[in-house]
Amino acid sequence: MPNTKQDRARVAGGQDHEVRYEAKKEGVSKDKVKETVKDVGNSRKKVEAKLDKKS
Repeated sequence: MPNTKQDRARVAGGQDHEVRYEAKKEGVSKDKVKETVKDVGNSRKKVEAKLDKKS
């Protein structure tokens, strides 16, 4: 059984459905999400924090 709590704490930049979800949630482009994951890593909290600052 996968650890879903840990999975939710990460943004898999290579998984289109996760990138799409995060982009829609934050109101940004998929490319912006991928760029942010490259910049700050795949921690959902860090990605969302950085995207919030840009909005």
